[in-house]
Formats: sequence, C-alpha cells, structure tokens
Amino acid sequence: MLPYQEQFIDFALTTGVLRFGEFKLKSGRTSPYFFNTGLFNSGATMLQFSRYFATSIEHSDIEFDVLFGPAYKGITLSCAVAMALSEASGKEIPFAFNRKEKKDHGEGGNMVGAELQGRVAIIDDVITAGTAIRESVAMIEATGAKPSAVFLALDRQEKGQKGGEVTEMSAIQQVEAEFDIPVKAIATLDDLIEYLKQRPEQAENLERMHTYREIYGIQ
Repeated sequence: MLPYQEQFIDFALTTGVLRFGEFKLKSGRTSPYFFNTGLFNSGATMLQFSRYFATSIEHSDIEFDVLFGPAYKGITLSCAVAMALSEASGKEIPFAFNRKEKKDHGEGGNMVGAELQGRVAIIDDVITAGTAIRESVAMIEATGAKPSAVFLALDRQEKGQKGGEVTEMSAIQQVEAEFDIPVKAIATLDDLIEYLKQRPEQAENLERMHTYREIYGIQ
C-alpha cells in the first residue's frame, strides 16, 4: 500500500464515505464495510477526492486522450479528475460524459464535452456488475474511438454473480477479460485489510473483513 492509498482510506473514513459495520448489499450479501462516493458532496471533499484519483491515474502509467465518465456519478468524476490531472501535470485533459436521455434539440445527441477520439479512459466509482462499463464501451466504439482503460475509486476484489450464480471472477476481472483493457483503482480490498492490520483498535473490523474475504474474495 502506497502512502497516497493509506491517506485516501483515512480520508474516506473521516468523511464517512467508508464505514465499517454490517451492510446489506444489492447482491444480498452482508458486507462488513460500505463505500459510498456520493457522500463526497462538497467542493472541498470532491476536490481532495479528485486529487487522490489523479495521483492514482498518474501511478498507473496508462496513457489516454480523453477521460469519459458514464452518467451519473461519472459526470462529476470526469470533470473533477480532469481538472486535478491538469493541475498536477500542467497539461490539457479533455473530458466527456453522456446524457441518460438523448437530446433532440440544440446540438442534439447524448454526449457532452470533448469529442471521443483516440484512446478513451473510462472513470467511475466502483464496478458492481459491469453494466455501466459495457454501455460506455459501446458508446465509445460507436464513435470510432478505442476504450483504453477503466479508472475506479475502489476494487472490492469480490466474486461476481451471473444469472443468480456466484462466479469465480470479479466483475472487474470480467471487464478486463472481455475488453482486454486494464482496470485500476485508488484502493482495493487488500489495501483496506492492510490498513486495518496497522491499527490494533480495528481488530474486530479486521476479523470481519478476513471472514468476508475468505467467503467472497477472488483468488
């Protein structure tokens, strides 16, 4: 775990974006932690979040021409992270996002922002089933551009589900295999566990995380 990852987890806990306890997930699983980036809901917290995201992207050494955020959370992420990347690098970082409903007046269409061309990196908070990423890939390829990577806030490193059955691969691994593109996150489940190991007062949460990973974690 790199220093910026530890600082990001600290920040997520302080803001309440990351919480430990018992949480019922959409999948039906009871998770010992919950991560909700919708709680980065002020200028100051979104600014700091975008800077962690930018640092993570820079560490990935993945090159791209346009940053694309799928509606809805990806809209603010693509904008904020493009600004943070420009702030850090001094370079222009084009960004774009889609509308959920196609506009039939004015300039029309369902895309806003920079033209999708060349290598397009997708940015989102998490991947649950991969649906938003698959839709994004289809929109990008329809313009003749090429999806080159996916940037996330958190990788739960958790077995996925398909047709009600548990799969051995996570949704992220499925996306990587299906589209042959890398998926990089600011932090992972392994990072969260490493973070808790360094804090004796978190022993109970650490035990729950280990148990959850043994049941649902990917190899």
